[in-house]
Parts: sequence; structure tokens; C-alpha cells
Amino acid sequence: MQASNSTSSPAANLNQSLQKSASRNLRERLIALLLLACGLVSILTTFGIVAVLFEVTFEFFQEVSFAQFFLDTRWTPLFADQHFGIWPLINGTVLIAAIAMLIAVPLGLASAIYLSEYASSKLASILRPALELLAGIPTVVFGYFALLFVTPLLRSFLPLAIFNALSAGLVMGIMIIPTIGSISLDSLRAVPRSLREAAYGLGATKMEVTTKIVLPAALSGIIASIILGVSRAVGETMIVVIAAGQQPRLTLNPLESVAAMTAYIAQVAAGDTPRGTTAYKTLFAVGAVLFLMTLALNIISYWIARRYREVYD
Repeated sequence: MQASNSTSSPAANLNQSLQKSASRNLRERLIALLLLACGLVSILTTFGIVAVLFEVTFEFFQEVSFAQFFLDTRWTPLFADQHFGIWPLINGTVLIAAIAMLIAVPLGLASAIYLSEYASSKLASILRPALELLAGIPTVVFGYFALLFVTPLLRSFLPLAIFNALSAGLVMGIMIIPTIGSISLDSLRAVPRSLREAAYGLGATKMEVTTKIVLPAALSGIIASIILGVSRAVGETMIVVIAAGQQPRLTLNPLESVAAMTAYIAQVAAGDTPRGTTAYKTLFAVGAVLFLMTLALNIISYWIARRYREVYD
């Protein structure tokens, strides 16, 4: 009886081991399938959004010609005298984004350089979370800050309209500072310490090391952060809705009221425009243009990151 137990025990152990191995393989396959499903959800959602967007956009262009859309300089699809020229909306979007980048790029990059090259590690550990705190403020708060504080302040010495591109752009630039600052800071810190020490060994000053060694080495990440900031500015909605107004106007004057593409989309989405009408379909046509603009910016950012990426051993 004892001999029988001793001969069957290894076989039972082998069988138990095989069962555990099969169970472990099954769990790993289930986890892999679950992760694949999660990834597919985001991909399919993107394809679904793009399909709906361009399906209605195609219907829009069956009613409105490309010449009306791209050559007309007036945008009044909600009025009786309808015009469908997209350029006033693109003008407002680009004007506000340009003002925002004039604020965000120097301040964000300067803050990143200071935290990376000049601040002590203890001070940097305090200042960086404080800088990134700006990113957690709701954009609607930034919008009302622009309308109720920045605009009255600027109107004390500038002939500013109540709703204007300047206030919206300035506050949007403040909002984007953490985006550019954080990504640039990570890029600067990724530069190997040996490069800095080699430059110091040759007698370079801190400013020379920063401007001639560290910044060129981190250029791809810095440019990518700037393009990401531009994408954020182009796609921002609440600030432009609240502070810039909704007057589609082909102008480069930042003191006037303008309308951005996101502001028009919010206006139509929240309004009483009947579904299925040409005016309603402009919502998708403008969204398609906005999508193509941000897609182009992302492609440029990806290309620059790959083209100028420095690889260190």
C-alpha cells in the first residue's frame, strides 16, 4: 500500500503542476484580452467619432460648395442671409492661440529652465507642484477671470471691447504655461549630467551650459511641448466662449471681439438650431476643420520629436 502511494505521488504532483500551469496561462490570456479590449475601445471610439464627423460633413458639402466654404469671408449660417466662409472662425482661433503662445512659451520655458538648471532640488520640489496647480483649475474659472478681472484692468488704458481676443489670449496663455513648463522640464532633466560636467570642465559658465548644451540637447522635447500647447490653445472652448465673444470677424486687431471655432461649436450645440438643417451641419464641418488642424499639429509634433531626438548611452 505504501509502495502504491510512493509511485502515484509523483504523477499526482505532475498532474497538479500541469493544472496550475494551465490555469496561470488561462489567467494571463484573459488579462491580455482584457487589456486588448481596453485599447480597442479607445481606438474604435476614435474611429466612430471620425466616421460620424465626416459623414455629416460630407452631407454639408453636398449643400454648400467648397468655394462658399473656403473663399467667402463672412460666416453667418444662423442668419437669414447665410454665408459659410470659414475664415473668420479660423482667424479668431489663430489670433487667440497666437496671443496665448506669446505668453505661454517664454514663461513656460523660463520656468522649466529655472527649475532644471538654477533652483535647488528642494525648491524645485515645491515650485513644480505649484506651477502644475494651474493645470487643475477649471477652464470656466479662467474664462470668468479674463472677463471680470483682466478685461476691466486692460480697459483702463486700452480701447478694448468687453469681449475681446486679447484678454482671452492672455489668460489662455497663463493656462498653458504648465503644459509647456512641465514637458520642457522633463526634457531638460533628461539631458545627461555628463554633458553639463564636460562643459563645466572646459570653463563654461552656467548660462553657456544652459543655452549652448542643455537647450539644444532637449530641443525635440521643447518643440513638442510648444506644439502641444498650440493644440491646447486651438481646442480650448470655455475661455473663448466667455471672454472673446461670438462675433465672427476677419481681423487681426486683438482689441475686438472675435469668434473661435470651438466657440461656434458650443453656440450651435447649446442653441435651438433644428437638426438636419444646413446651419446644424456647419457644426460638423467646423469640427472637421478643427480636427484636421489638431491632427496636423500632432503629426508635426511627432515628426519633430523623432527627427531631432537625441539618444544617449
